[in-house]
Amino acid sequence: MNWRPRLVALDIDGTLTTVGSNDISPAVKAAITRVAEHGTHVVLCTGRSIVGTTPIAPQLPTSLALCANGAVWWNPVSDEILKHTTFEPGPTIKTLQALLPGSVFAVEQTGVGSLSLGEFLPGDLWGVVTPASFDEIAATPTARLVMRWLDHTPAELAFAVRELELPGVSWHVDHTEAWMTVVPPDVTKGRALEELRVSLGIDAEDTLAIGDGSNDVEMLQWAAHGIAMGQAPVTVQEVADEVTATVLEDGAAVALERFFPA
Repeated sequence: MNWRPRLVALDIDGTLTTVGSNDISPAVKAAITRVAEHGTHVVLCTGRSIVGTTPIAPQLPTSLALCANGAVWWNPVSDEILKHTTFEPGPTIKTLQALLPGSVFAVEQTGVGSLSLGEFLPGDLWGVVTPASFDEIAATPTARLVMRWLDHTPAELAFAVRELELPGVSWHVDHTEAWMTVVPPDVTKGRALEELRVSLGIDAEDTLAIGDGSNDVEMLQWAAHGIAMGQAPVTVQEVADEVTATVLEDGAAVALERFFPA
């Protein structure tokens, strides 16, 4: 394999770690370290907030994390927020409350935690969680709104929102939980990475991305070589150039070793 990318974008949950975990296997860490040693840019590109990304970034040789699906750009070395795009969450919450009775919501307070409307499951939210009223949350511009539909399955959520229209925002549902992430309009991992690629002066054909979820589709389509994890849904695998092993089999390391062998 002679081709070697100059920009590697990596999802976190389901790619570098199991969902919700902060543990990266030694094999995956070693593979990503080799990527950086070749002078390739390593970028974390995640639906997580900055607070949720904080335990991950120090474990890896990366100087940039695109959080909230690209709405927030964070330099973990200097702890500097380079970009912060927000939207008004009130209208979206009203629409989802009517469609999904029993749903709970949280808006990100970047770098701090969340304001929550309703009680999430233990471990769902990172950082300081502050209960709030609808009016308080609606008055808080945010980079990221998350929703959990309590006592429902991912399949039930996917069916319920199959014809949903949410003007003024971008959104994705999770394939492992009854969970939705909402970000500002036109914000996707792919768009954020394209802006970054141009700013770095890297050719489009020198990009690689690895991911596993519906919010990774635009990223995998953006990359010159997109790699889906082995446990990714068929809809995600179909847009990728190849499918690697699962996260439990260190699929990210398996994929990267082809381009950056030990």
